Amino acid sequence: MSQQPAEKPESEEHEWKYGIDDVGPEAEPEIPEPDPIEPESVSLEHASFVTLGVVLTLVVVATAL
Repeated sequence: MSQQPAEKPESEEHEWKYGIDDVGPEAEPEIPEPDPIEPESVSLEHASFVTLGVVLTLVVVATAL
């Protein structure tokens, strides 16, 4: 009696989930360069709030000493 290996049912056969073209360096999407941030001119309102923050910080540090 010669026994032949039993064939696997179709549900057990393994199919590749990804093809060769889907993996590797060729498949990586190129990340677009972000637009550069352009500096704007200093306004009086912004400068006054920065100055106020610096003065208040110095007052808090001076009172803690």
